[in-house]
Amino acid sequence: MSLCLDPPVTSRLDPLNEGWRPRLEELLTAGMAAGADLVEIFVERNDHLSVLAEQERITSVSPALGCGAGIRVFKGNCDGFAATNDLSGPALMTALEQALAMLGLCRSANASRWQGLAALQDYGSVKEQWLKACPTVPDSAERLREATAALERHGRHLQVRRASYARDWQEVLVAASDGTFARDLRLHQTTGLTLLAADGDHRATISRRDGRADDPHFLANWPVEDVAVSAGRSAGKMLYADFVKAGDYPVVLANRFGGVIFHEACGHLLETTQVEQGSTPFAGNIGQTIAHPAVTAVDEGLSPNSFGSMAMDDEGMAPQRTVLIQDGVLQCFLSDRAGEMRTGHPRTGSGRRQNHGYPAASRMRNTFIAPGPHKPKELIGSIDHGLYCKQMGGGSVGPTGQFNFAVEEAYWIENGCLREDKPVKGATLIGDAVTVLPRISMCADDNALAAGFCGSVSGSIYVTVGQPHVKVDRITVGGR
Repeated sequence: MSLCLDPPVTSRLDPLNEGWRPRLEELLTAGMAAGADLVEIFVERNDHLSVLAEQERITSVSPALGCGAGIRVFKGNCDGFAATNDLSGPALMTALEQALAMLGLCRSANASRWQGLAALQDYGSVKEQWLKACPTVPDSAERLREATAALERHGRHLQVRRASYARDWQEVLVAASDGTFARDLRLHQTTGLTLLAADGDHRATISRRDGRADDPHFLANWPVEDVAVSAGRSAGKMLYADFVKAGDYPVVLANRFGGVIFHEACGHLLETTQVEQGSTPFAGNIGQTIAHPAVTAVDEGLSPNSFGSMAMDDEGMAPQRTVLIQDGVLQCFLSDRAGEMRTGHPRTGSGRRQNHGYPAASRMRNTFIAPGPHKPKELIGSIDHGLYCKQMGGGSVGPTGQFNFAVEEAYWIENGCLREDKPVKGATLIGDAVTVLPRISMCADDNALAAGFCGSVSGSIYVTVGQPHVKVDRITVGGR
């Protein structure tokens, strides 16, 4: 259960640091005295900027500032949640009372038995200057105009040229009645190029997106020329490509963003939120084979500068490396505080949320299929007739892992050779996790990660997907 209060934002926002201890301990004490098993408080402030260039013009500049707190109360197997963007003492106490009321609890004069907050774990102290070091609006605008100009130089028959930049800075403070007291600063930045090429009845849309965490100089170091050359070359090939013929084929999926299929079709099924809802087919399969022995899959929050990495999750727990599947055998699930309480699966530092308006839930971080012993050319060489999927596009996933994903750029494989002179478009990969995982029979040694976004029960969060080149022995390809 959750409730969002929406009074005016307080005019004064104190730094999120040790100075918050008295008011947080007052709230936690009141919650425990009311009979809660555990009380958790998440406080944040954020600073967002997005800039869009179309052709030679800057068409949108969108800054946004925010702050607020979310309070969650646990009792037995139930929890209540309330959020407010007013950080004054009375508003925070009102939010606590609302969360308590959802569980039939109310404030009491009884003494509460808890030991107080631990010493503050301040992961943000070394990051204080990050926001000031990020590019200004004029700097961002100039860089994006450079990008659209580069697309003009390296593309043909272009009707649309877009370049975008977004920056999200977030300061968080987490406190809980189990003693947790931690602070962090997060910085995520993304860039994107999109072009539409058209010549008569021929059309091709190509996108390139990149992102990096914890690097204020990301935009300044963005390789605009290289990205524009790559996008322009792909658009030129796909503009006149034939449409793929529908059928069942062996497929080689490229590394980096090819991992989005594993993330969407399987990764979500290994979160305890799905176990709680009874929507994962893998709920009772720990220790059992669910994938081909070639598949080892990992979720972690440790890789430097990756979107899903963090000094702590949104429940104040340090991240870790979690092996989900080892040699085809299911090892564990991703779990947050509520997931551990309701399913018994231990916490994995995976409690994440978009902002203070959501309670944390078990979510992926950097999720990827681990590298194997092969070279990419060995995967291609093992196929007589199949499809090479170089760049994935958008798609959709059902609640139990059924998926369909568009392929933005693809080529035929014939007699073990990649036919770059035979591009095809209009391909859609269709399947489900239970069927596809046993068919990933070969993994190359070139694992690479790609920044992305993931939407689920606790909002939209930053994640990384990835894999090496992988071979799927057979998959349904939708086309003409």
